[in-house]
Amino acid sequence: MATSQHANGLDAWKDGIRKAAGDPKWDAHDAEIKSTLTTYTHHLIRQGYRQPNLSWQMIKAMVWVETGAGNDEWKIKPMQIGNRNDPGIDDFLANDKGAEIIVPPHLRIMLTRERIKHNSSYNIQAGIGYLLMRSAEYGFENTLLNTTVLSYTVKPGDSLDRIARTQGSTIATLKKLNPSAHILRPGQVLKYQKSTIKKVITGWSPITTGMIAIRYNKGDKNYAEKLEFALNVICNRKGASCSQ
Repeated sequence: MATSQHANGLDAWKDGIRKAAGDPKWDAHDAEIKSTLTTYTHHLIRQGYRQPNLSWQMIKAMVWVETGAGNDEWKIKPMQIGNRNDPGIDDFLANDKGAEIIVPPHLRIMLTRERIKHNSSYNIQAGIGYLLMRSAEYGFENTLLNTTVLSYTVKPGDSLDRIARTQGSTIATLKKLNPSAHILRPGQVLKYQKSTIKKVITGWSPITTGMIAIRYNKGDKNYAEKLEFALNVICNRKGASCSQ
């Protein structure tokens, strides 16, 4: 009986999505989705990162699954980031979870917790940002802050780590500029450059319905199936095109 009720519930949901294809209310967020995705894409490209393989129709399908025009949250939190006990909003607002790379500076200022929770446009902007954060693969690289080569005279008790910390450089930079400095001696002169270890995006996980179900939603075991269904309905509408 439980299995039958579950199946009937999913079928009823799918019927609602089929009907949504002809209802313009379900297209209300299209412009915001397109504009926001373009903003994120341009920001990433300006930093030298390649464009993630994410279509605006996939995001639209997420909005349909997360809420839908028949849900009161449609006009407030269409992507549901900011719900009670939702860790996504905390990660999005943090300074070390990827938002510092992915989210454009003006959005970082604008998207406060309260705005994300109570305004549909801000919720979509945060939701797309969080999806990209969860899709990115991260690494760390040694980054020069300028090209000026400076000198430092080794003092008693110094180590490469201590010199790097006190002079605003990194061990990797010191080793590159001083390849023979295996043992430090007081009075020894080392070259260094101002540098830091920077978090970077090394690639993107394929942004599929299954990946989104695992990394964005997690709560609905039918999420991937629903998302695939909604995406197909959206892409099969008359005049629609889902090419990347």
